[in-house]
Amino acid sequence: MQRSGFRSPPVPSRSGRLSRCRAHGLILSAMLLPAIAEARADAPPPDPAATALITSLGLRQSPVASRDQPGWKQPKRIVVATRDADRLKRLRAVAPGVEILAAAKGDALATQLATADAVIGLCNAATLAAAKQLHWIQTWSVGVERCVSLPGLDERGIVITNMQRTSAIPIAEHAMAMMMSLSRALPAFGRRQQAGKWLEDVEDLHMRELTGRTVLVVGLGGIGTEIARRAHGLGMHVIATRNSSREGPGFVDRVGLPDELLAMAAQADVVINAVPLTPATTGIFNQAFFGAMKPGGIFINIARGRSMVTDDLVAALRSGSLSGAGLDVTDPEPLPAAHPLWTLENVIITPHVASESAAQNERYMLLVVENLRRYIAGDPLLNVVDVKRGY
Repeated sequence: MQRSGFRSPPVPSRSGRLSRCRAHGLILSAMLLPAIAEARADAPPPDPAATALITSLGLRQSPVASRDQPGWKQPKRIVVATRDADRLKRLRAVAPGVEILAAAKGDALATQLATADAVIGLCNAATLAAAKQLHWIQTWSVGVERCVSLPGLDERGIVITNMQRTSAIPIAEHAMAMMMSLSRALPAFGRRQQAGKWLEDVEDLHMRELTGRTVLVVGLGGIGTEIARRAHGLGMHVIATRNSSREGPGFVDRVGLPDELLAMAAQADVVINAVPLTPATTGIFNQAFFGAMKPGGIFINIARGRSMVTDDLVAALRSGSLSGAGLDVTDPEPLPAAHPLWTLENVIITPHVASESAAQNERYMLLVVENLRRYIAGDPLLNVVDVKRGY
């Protein structure tokens, strides 16, 4: 029996429901697209110098756009660890509508960080504790071992980008300078020059030619590759290790894996450390390693001090097992004034400055400015760190 004046609404078919969903999606997209387009329109174009840098160094961008990373939103405040007016000006030029603040100190910094969406040059426990809505950290350095080890970083989904590859040129040149100086006994001659002493008997100074010698580059990444390129140009045989594969450029004779390190050390007249510091690389240059090297070999460390066992290095130098060492990094760092490494004649020590140069400072700025421009636009970032791997 039909009820007078009442008719049930028709149930839409599945295709009808899908059509309505698509229609609603199109309406929503139409509402959002103008805002997205407006935000992208405000974003300045990339600096041609940055584009050239990306190409020349082979910098890699993330496969995921910033806007597709969980937690991303248009940033309103970014805190930068610099007080350099020119740097701040360059950063603000690509960040219209974003508050770019020079990092303050003490309680004032905590206040700045409380509403910061991103930071540049800050990565420590205090930063994470104060910056509750932090989504992106850009470092001023290549090494990020202290940063990635902070508790809760990965769980919060914070994206970290570093300076990978940008400092490869000065660091590689620094390593070459140390290697060549030690092979020609320049530290010993320098000390005698300061004493006004002409040395006629040089037989005990282990002077040698590098042409035809074998160099082992431990860590064939961006820096290691530039070291290998220069060593090959000097007429050396270049072998290397890398964590990811056995692939390498044509100027590297052989690429081994980390478990082949000691066997490859036995072939090396010179070893240059270019590995990032991770739990797996901490203390790998130890008594066993130095003992595996050719007698009278040279050890160069331009990576991290804690990858070597300092006491074992001192013992190898004193025994003559190693003829010299070039150290831009030490453990501990800074090196205490009374440490025996300071007085060994066959050692060059520089205070963690291998990456320093005017050209390098400009590369840093080009990368940071470009990454900031990309982050605000929601585009893929360059040099994203794998937090689990530590680099």
